[in-house]
Amino acid sequence: RKVKIKVNKNKNASHILYKGQIFKNVSVGSYIKIIKGFTEIIGKIEEEFITSEITTSIKYNKKQGIEYEKEENKIVRYLGVSLFGHFNGEKFEQGIREMPLIDNECYALDKDEFNKLHQFYEGKEQTLKIGHLTEEASQKIEISINKLFASHIGVFGNTGSGKSNTLARIYHELFKKMKDNATFKEKSKFIIIDFNGEYGKNKEGEEDSIIAQNKKVYFLDTNKERGCRIPFSEKDLIDVELISILANATEKTQKPFIKRAINLFNKVRDKGLEYFKNILKYRLKLIFGMTIKDKAHILLDYVKLVLDFDKLGYEHKGNNYEWHNTCDYFYLTSEGASNGQIGEAGMEKTNIYKAIDSYKSPSNAITKVIHFLYLQLIFDVYNDKAQNDHIAPAINKLKSKQGDIEKVLATESKDNIFPETRNLIVLHLKHTSLDIKKILPLIIIRKLYNDHKGSDDFKSKSLHIIIDEAHNILSSSSERESETWKDYRLETFEEIIKEGRKFNVFLTIASQRPHDISPTIISQLSNHFIHRLINDFDIDALRKTVAYLDKLSIESIPILATGSCFFTGQASNIPVKVTIDHLEEEYRPNSETVELTKIWKKPSTS
Repeated sequence: RKVKIKVNKNKNASHILYKGQIFKNVSVGSYIKIIKGFTEIIGKIEEEFITSEITTSIKYNKKQGIEYEKEENKIVRYLGVSLFGHFNGEKFEQGIREMPLIDNECYALDKDEFNKLHQFYEGKEQTLKIGHLTEEASQKIEISINKLFASHIGVFGNTGSGKSNTLARIYHELFKKMKDNATFKEKSKFIIIDFNGEYGKNKEGEEDSIIAQNKKVYFLDTNKERGCRIPFSEKDLIDVELISILANATEKTQKPFIKRAINLFNKVRDKGLEYFKNILKYRLKLIFGMTIKDKAHILLDYVKLVLDFDKLGYEHKGNNYEWHNTCDYFYLTSEGASNGQIGEAGMEKTNIYKAIDSYKSPSNAITKVIHFLYLQLIFDVYNDKAQNDHIAPAINKLKSKQGDIEKVLATESKDNIFPETRNLIVLHLKHTSLDIKKILPLIIIRKLYNDHKGSDDFKSKSLHIIIDEAHNILSSSSERESETWKDYRLETFEEIIKEGRKFNVFLTIASQRPHDISPTIISQLSNHFIHRLINDFDIDALRKTVAYLDKLSIESIPILATGSCFFTGQASNIPVKVTIDHLEEEYRPNSETVELTKIWKKPSTS
């Protein structure tokens, strides 16, 4: 699809005068029209070069016959052109219907043809204006809302290249366009995963206009004992796969154990608190009847962990039983060893038994899960179905994350993640721990995706997931986590990007490092905004996966100006270099490059 075009000697000036108007002449980056009969083929100039040609003039003399004049050495300019589309009547269409012939004539595009080439919508389609052509400021770029937002979008660029402004701009324009559309608010949900706190003020209760004013920002903070928390159902969190991942459970030993514990939880949950207490009393009775000291004490410690024994009231503190080393049984200290082993009646006198009657079911789901894991471990160790050393590490791993998870998820709440009248939420993760930054987006997005996919009316509504700094959770090369967790995380997002379109679920990702993101995810993006990228690995990742980007555009990526990007994909007929309109300050994300001279400015003295 690449051809060589010879340039007329009159077309070597920088500008030409045509019908009283001045036009920029053909050069690298501009477009050319090739006429083949009634077909108009469109190409883009990717290179130009010159060659020297020796020409010989010929004259005919009646007396002497043919005469050859002196040879001349002339410089001839050639263009290397890549073909990409054609005009079908008044409309430009991507794709080559016919190939040109040798000696077909070529023309520069006039103003009307240039406008048709950059009209990325049809008829009365609703559109958004995002900016103007970088090299032709008078040419505004408008995009079809349907073609852009009913697709997966990628926004890439180094720090300071204008990436955040682009992401905020396209969604700000969408919400601005649809602000009076009640069906839009009801039928479409948007969630922004904000790792750096760019899309909301830093204090809860403060409203801002970043992207949209009528939004809910969850200001999450794992450094606070009780801050903002996300409503999340217990049922969604207590899942075998999810708990196994949180506990870094091994596939063959710990995961089957977790499955048994959750099955027990589901069985007991419907029968109430008293049923749970009776199970615990029965297990305590078995322990007090054991004759193996070390094993019995380990299991009693687990009972205490379930009851949170050390934090109970004074009357329940301490043990009022001892182990008889000679006879190998427990006895009540108040009655002495001579009264023999603790029986069922004696067990009821122990403080640990009384603590069971005082037990109250915890409100948070993770704490409940841990209690049932211990309850299942007591049963399995007692019956020699599991070894304590094999299972305890998984429970301890889950407990290490328990506090942070309980600070950000309110599993006791009956509210929805999306409040009424609001269809945009922001997860503000700036002040959360590294574990929560990796875990929470997956938990929330997985729930929203499954709920949307499982609803009967998914075809009449849409879910839009926006992830800024996406390399934080979509990296395929991270070494800070187990392979099991990484595989589960990537499989979840890869399923969304491969299958989500069928269910009206669309993903938008923004990142500084496309090379770090899973190639499967990059390859499924339908529209791209590519800002300045310096690293060869990042550019190469896009070269391999972005089919619409031509060679000239790829080579220009490292030298793009701030705010300028290549826009390409299904929403545009051709790759175009666009300068994205800069947002007004009140709508701008908190990602501006700091002005050091203001920081260093000497304070004025009175």
